[in-house]
Amino acid sequence: MTLGLSLKWRIVIGSVLLVALGGALFYFQGKFHVVNVVSFLEWIEGVGTWAPILFILIEMVVVVFILPGFGLIFALGGGFMFGVLKGTLYIVIGTTIGAVIAFMIARHFFGERTSMFILVHSKLKMISDELSHEGWKIVLLTNLVPFFPFKLSHYFFGLTGFSLRDFVIGVFFGIMPITITNAYIGSLAADLSTLGLRSSSRSQADWVIYGIGLVVMIAVVIYITHLARRALDKYISREELP
Repeated sequence: MTLGLSLKWRIVIGSVLLVALGGALFYFQGKFHVVNVVSFLEWIEGVGTWAPILFILIEMVVVVFILPGFGLIFALGGGFMFGVLKGTLYIVIGTTIGAVIAFMIARHFFGERTSMFILVHSKLKMISDELSHEGWKIVLLTNLVPFFPFKLSHYFFGLTGFSLRDFVIGVFFGIMPITITNAYIGSLAADLSTLGLRSSSRSQADWVIYGIGLVVMIAVVIYITHLARRALDKYISREELP
């Protein structure tokens, strides 16, 4: 799938994106040495009305540059700072935009050497050649049950025949279950962090409900992951049949 842009403009746009994201990464790397993660999240929250935008931008950088460990920190941090609903929204937006940037970088800027990586890995080649017609369903399933590191999949799909539209749909909904769970845990951690500092408005029954909700949510994610794994295996085994 092409966007109708000339090679020159693709290079210009891609270069601008990489420089901008790289600059953001360089600026924020000094903040990541903070031992107390809560302090760093509070620093983001302290910028006021710009906090959601700053959070989304950092999440984009984390996804594009495949920064290990920071994905979970910000997934939990979204719920910690903004609550379950807004936290989930900001995480999904940042992750999806970052995934699209990675997808476009792979599709329009990676060379033949990277493309050959697919050709020498039979399962990846099979998914590229035989399953791309399944569109967003395969992207969705591989985000629920990654067959190799999650963030690398964004670059992988950019090298395949999957359309950008199917990729966006699959990523957006595929990351939703685990994102909601992480935001919920982060929100719960925010409430727990206030204990002893101020009088809590939550009763013991409220905390019991919180705990039950967390257990149920984790169980649902595990169940969805199990179903997704079975469905993906079914697709793969079906295409491998002569």
